[in-house]
Amino acid sequence: MAEETHTNSGGGGSGMAFIVGALVVVVAVIAYFVFTGGVTQKKKVDINVSAPQVEAPKVPDAPKPAN
Repeated sequence: MAEETHTNSGGGGSGMAFIVGALVVVVAVIAYFVFTGGVTQKKKVDINVSAPQVEAPKVPDAPKPAN
């Protein structure tokens, strides 16, 4: 009588684990650049909103009432 023997080494998932781990690292690096603005320097923006001083024109004197 012939015997069937099944051998399972269990090492077939190591390649898939390496690929998934690499993808996790790539996503983490992309997230770092997206959320921190990357490695560029932060730009400092200074906005000066000031208008020159303008005086209103003089109002003419009111007419004197008629008597």
